[in-house]
Amino acid sequence: MPAVFEHRRQVADREIDELGHANNQAYLTWMLEAANAHSAAQGWPAEKYFALGSCWVVRRHEIEYLVSAKPKDEIVVKTWVSTLERISSERRYEILRAADGKLLARASTLWAWIDMKTGRPARVPPEVSSAYEVVAPAAPQP
Repeated sequence: MPAVFEHRRQVADREIDELGHANNQAYLTWMLEAANAHSAAQGWPAEKYFALGSCWVVRRHEIEYLVSAKPKDEIVVKTWVSTLERISSERRYEILRAADGKLLARASTLWAWIDMKTGRPARVPPEVSSAYEVVAPAAPQP
């Protein structure tokens, strides 16, 4: 599996706001979809985390909007793990329009690893951390 994962989807009509472009919530949804798809592709679907009794939770999202996504645009969400620490990890994203490769947004998520019973931070198990290749925080080359 490539270190930089690509998740494709089409902008849905329900994601369009009164200004005629994708709303802010849509970008967040796309980021989470891409992160979950990347995790599953690396052998870690949600049910495997639940069986382990620990999982990733979001601590912070940051999104820089550059160009609006429009109805029916096909988009590509590129995502990669940029840091993987003892109890946290940062994931980066680039959201592009597939037709012309235009960068629509840059984003990041800081994830914390928690014990699901206590809700408290825990150490990321080696079997989880070894599933991901860490890519430098800078944007990947096309």
